[in-house]
Amino acid sequence: MTVRPGERPEIAQLPLFSQMAPAEQERILSGSFLQVFPPQLTLFEIGQRADFLYVLVDGMAELYCHGAGRDTTMRIVEPASSFILAAAVTDMPYLMSARTLMSSRILLVPAALLREIVRKDQALMEATMHELALAYRDMARALTDIKLRQSAERLGNLVLQQDHRQNGNGRVILRAEKRVLASLLGMTPENMSRAFGVLAKHGVVTDGAQVTICDRAALEAFVRPDPVLE
Repeated sequence: MTVRPGERPEIAQLPLFSQMAPAEQERILSGSFLQVFPPQLTLFEIGQRADFLYVLVDGMAELYCHGAGRDTTMRIVEPASSFILAAAVTDMPYLMSARTLMSSRILLVPAALLREIVRKDQALMEATMHELALAYRDMARALTDIKLRQSAERLGNLVLQQDHRQNGNGRVILRAEKRVLASLLGMTPENMSRAFGVLAKHGVVTDGAQVTICDRAALEAFVRPDPVLE
């Protein structure tokens, strides 16, 4: 369904749209669709043309690739973030598939409308460039992690990253299932279990989805975290 009047203030304040000219922002809101999707619903498949830009308002989604009978997680999307922006801007096929990991509220912006207004609205153009740049930096971090760290070190680095994003108090909630996190980090679930055992020797205590950093200095010495956090 289209964006209801009561939902428009919330959507208008999303980072991608908040600085737009009122007339162009209204065109985006009038032409887009806000929908609630159930868990484990495939949103699109690799190779499909990018008809929409997806903006996650609530919930969680997974971007993944599949081949040779198996899937691998490429990115976990959390609010409020757009995804597959590059495909929508370039009018090219999706390079990944996407599915919801929990009940999710997602804004669908027609890609043709997005491209039209990007050419007219400087604020949207700048916000689009900013989000594309952040996506590139995330990709560079993930590639660096795979190349420079062993599996337990990658897991420890993820814990430190999540702690930085979750107020830095040493208590981290892993919102995604551990099998999804394992795939994201290039591990099997069994390898992840062993990696948590290794981290237990370096100041990390795990209780279900909650991870507690009891000795930050020991964990950082083992993981060698990224020198640039942002």
